[in-house]
Amino acid sequence: MMLPTHALGGMTLALSVTFVAPEFTGIALIAGFLGGVLPDLDMYSGHRKSLHYPVYYSVLVLPALVIAGLSPSMTSIFIAFLLIGAAVHSVADILGGGLELRPWEATSSRAVYDHYRNRWIAPRHWIRYDGSPDDLLLSIALAVPLLLTLNGLLHQIVIVTLAVAFVYTALRRVLPTLAAAIVNDVLTPRLPDHLLTYVPARYRETSPR
Repeated sequence: MMLPTHALGGMTLALSVTFVAPEFTGIALIAGFLGGVLPDLDMYSGHRKSLHYPVYYSVLVLPALVIAGLSPSMTSIFIAFLLIGAAVHSVADILGGGLELRPWEATSSRAVYDHYRNRWIAPRHWIRYDGSPDDLLLSIALAVPLLLTLNGLLHQIVIVTLAVAFVYTALRRVLPTLAAAIVNDVLTPRLPDHLLTYVPARYRETSPR
């Protein structure tokens, strides 16, 4: 799934705080957003492996929620919903497409790495690929309760995030060709080999399609 979907998902889950501890709603929403974003910080270094932990994040969620429930504070609430957002992101990516450059071709057997079992989990394709129309519909569905509930800066964050989702979906099919062209025609002739090793292999194609 695309990053906006994960970010909105983390925020939507954090809305539950409104009903039990409304004074912590703001920090919970920010934590949910950041937790939804956190795993994809590994985008260019071991994507869906370096910061994706579908088992370990999930295991940590329960004690974090217990601590937040017994001793609610800005810190405990933030940590709990940061972990919830990261856990849901890591698990949700299993339900989408694989790691290939063009995930609509469904040629990859790798969705998310399971560090507990030391193996890759295969993609389920319930959401066909990140940035697909069904992914966008999920982003919209997640944004609706946020847009109806929030105001001020948080409301604006939801609008901007949803706008990014629309733009990314519109461009998704052309991005692989553009990225491969930039890497092969612009970066590869100019960068030393030790820097090119940081460019994900899926972008280093000899003949972008």
